[in-house]
Amino acid sequence: MNPLRDVLAAQVDFDRVNSCDAIALFITATNVRTGLPRIFRRGEIGLDAVMASACIPDVFKAVEIDGEAYWNGGYIGNPALFPLVDETDCRDMVIVQINPIQRVEVPRTAAAIRNRMNEITFNASLIKELRSIALLHELIEAEGIETERYRDMRLHRIGGKGLEHLSASSKLNPEWRFLMHLHDLGHSATEDFIEQNFAHLGKRSTFDPAVLFDSSIRDPAIPPKHDTGHVA
Repeated sequence: MNPLRDVLAAQVDFDRVNSCDAIALFITATNVRTGLPRIFRRGEIGLDAVMASACIPDVFKAVEIDGEAYWNGGYIGNPALFPLVDETDCRDMVIVQINPIQRVEVPRTAAAIRNRMNEITFNASLIKELRSIALLHELIEAEGIETERYRDMRLHRIGGKGLEHLSASSKLNPEWRFLMHLHDLGHSATEDFIEQNFAHLGKRSTFDPAVLFDSSIRDPAIPPKHDTGHVA
């Protein structure tokens, strides 16, 4: 039993979603049997696809679609970026970060260690895809190569700041006051992005993905260690 399924069925008109050609929408799920991503595109997006993309296996039963079982897409693509590169004409990619990549503190308790393992697992696919995009950018610049499939992408990020104090278990907090706190964080991050970077859209990247896969580079969204009150 999953009450979210009933809510989505009542609130979302999937026929209208699939008939809309103004926005390219991609939803990722993980094939349990093969461990590979399944990308649902316009015409395939329905209640089962959405439920599969959000299926946490230790909470919900795997969602079966066309005889295959699926779990949360975050295990293999969180989110999957390659359709945005390969199947759209837009060269600006804006990542809305809702999951902390780096942590200032080293987890010490069993619960904190599990939370951090959860974050690392779900962030791994995003970091790998961003690294691939960064390598393509270097190749394009070095060799002057530009093709429809492998083209230079301009990267941007909204969010990342204000999340570092939230544990992975906070994702299970349904309290309205907490949800409004997240809502306000999102609005604040978006306003900051628009003020600082909107003029650069279509011109240059405003986010260096190296902060995610090079530990020697400090992510500006993460406060310095001495600001936390903890001893290094």
